[in-house]
Amino acid sequence: MYERASIKSILRLFWGFTARHPVLLLLVFGGACLVHLTEIILPLYFKKLLDIVAGADVATPNVIESLLAILITISLLGLFGWFWRRISHVALTYSEARGMADLSTAAFSYMIGHSYDFFVHNFAGSLVRRVGRLARSYEEFYDQVFFHLFPLTISMVGILIVLFNRHVFLGAALSIWLALFLTAEYLVTRWKQKYNERKSAKDTEQTGVLADIITNETNVKLFSGRRAEAARFSKVTEELRGASVLSWNIDEAIRGVTGLLMLVIQFVLFFAAIKLWQRGVLTIGDFALIQAYLLVLFERLWNLGSTMRRMFEAFADAAETVAIMEKPYEVADKPRASTLVVKEGAIVFRNVTFNFKKTRRVLDGYSLSVLPREKIALVGPSGAGKSTVIKLLLRFYDIGSGMISIDGQNIAHVTQESLRDAIAVVPQDPILFHRTLMDNIRYGRRDATDTEVFEAARLAHCTEFIEKFPEGYQTYVGERGVRLSGGERQRIAIARALLKNAPILILDEATSSLDSESERLIQEALATLMKGKTTIVIAHRLSTIRSMDRIVVMEKGRVATSGTHDELIRAGGLYAELWNIQAGGFVGVGEEEETFAAPRLEDEAERKDISPSISDDKTPSFGPKKRGSAA
Repeated sequence: MYERASIKSILRLFWGFTARHPVLLLLVFGGACLVHLTEIILPLYFKKLLDIVAGADVATPNVIESLLAILITISLLGLFGWFWRRISHVALTYSEARGMADLSTAAFSYMIGHSYDFFVHNFAGSLVRRVGRLARSYEEFYDQVFFHLFPLTISMVGILIVLFNRHVFLGAALSIWLALFLTAEYLVTRWKQKYNERKSAKDTEQTGVLADIITNETNVKLFSGRRAEAARFSKVTEELRGASVLSWNIDEAIRGVTGLLMLVIQFVLFFAAIKLWQRGVLTIGDFALIQAYLLVLFERLWNLGSTMRRMFEAFADAAETVAIMEKPYEVADKPRASTLVVKEGAIVFRNVTFNFKKTRRVLDGYSLSVLPREKIALVGPSGAGKSTVIKLLLRFYDIGSGMISIDGQNIAHVTQESLRDAIAVVPQDPILFHRTLMDNIRYGRRDATDTEVFEAARLAHCTEFIEKFPEGYQTYVGERGVRLSGGERQRIAIARALLKNAPILILDEATSSLDSESERLIQEALATLMKGKTTIVIAHRLSTIRSMDRIVVMEKGRVATSGTHDELIRAGGLYAELWNIQAGGFVGVGEEEETFAAPRLEDEAERKDISPSISDDKTPSFGPKKRGSAA
């Protein structure tokens, strides 16, 4: 079950976004108030009209003149109400649309700031649905207040004033009935809220299941899962149907009781009116007045049940999203966080401890120092914590104890944006936006020129396949990049990292999705990409990292040992075991494997050039560094 915000929180949020535009708000409800006051005044003139007609035996000129004067007044009042109704409705259009847009933007902006872990544990489809439902729930709530709740309030106050003025019994009888009716309606609607929330939760669950199945459509085909997934979707749909039917049946029962209560008050008021007419207190016109007011009240009270139910349904729809907007970020910038400035790129993990979900220990006193511009590889068995080290360096999670620093700056004390600006990542399975190839490469640095994008693509050997598309760089890659092969997506990710030109580089199995020919093509690009940068490589194929300055072997969340390839082979131990397994049975002897041609730290020229400019046609010049990088 998802977390849900209170109605008070939802109302506070809605009001905050509505009150941003006070002029529109005044026109919306000020105009509506004038319209509904006009509706209260008009029956009084109809009463006068009927009283004159009923009291006149002959249509004398004076009678006709009085009737015409009343008719003109009625027409002018109607025109006045028509004018303000148009003003109010136009203002409502702008006010409501502005509020919906602002709410959607705010919900997205806050949601996208949540931690990596938040998105791991939420279906993408459900999150999309929740953001959309927040705007629709605001629209529904605003409509119900404007078209039903506000008119009912004005009508009740105005009608009670008039009836009390006609006779205290009429006003008192209607007041008591309204108090009982509204209290009962509210209590019943609140009681039914749990069924609305149950239906909303099932609706969200159905969306999540549907998104999950569609996202894994290939797996459904590969494992002949069509019937199983259809049954799964049918099950959650049936549960949604059951929740909907129960909610609708409760609504129907409430409407039945509402109709009986209206018959009761109509009988009471007209019975009293007859008695008062017999005593000469009321006139014929009063009967028309009472009936007109009852018709207005009944129409709005009849809709009140539906209004309140729809309002609470809107609250139920908004509750999950508002809860997300109220949920504190698990990973947040500290107050007055500074901007990370990277001059050399030294990285230090000092006695870092990290527990996943505070239950499973992943890193235990992990310590590692990476020199400026040093190229290291992290290796070890699955579960050793290699990927966790990278996620902590990117501050996807906050550590339990210890410290991670870059050039002596604690990454917990700098802004997340400046931290990630200083790090370029080539992931194992790159995920692309459903945008053009140009847009996806330029995402590395969004102010890059077309020429810089073309150069990055050339160096990453993307040009070979991009030129085969009829639309070239303007080709859309499909959702998550599905129109490209794994190797093509990998090369786009490398081009994006080249364009970013950050001082720290992370390669997470950067050639894992490449065939032999593609891998051969991008070795030069990877060497260029690593030049002058502090580089951390996660590798399972040990033959690809033999030329690293240092190989760090991890086991059970700690650094087991480190050294060059040759040193680790001579020392024996875990690395030698892993190397022998791969060399003996899986990849063949490493001499024939392509390796990262990493520039060695011992290169004296590189020591003097921490942030090199491009000096030949093989090394890209992509403009100024990102903020916080070395100048």
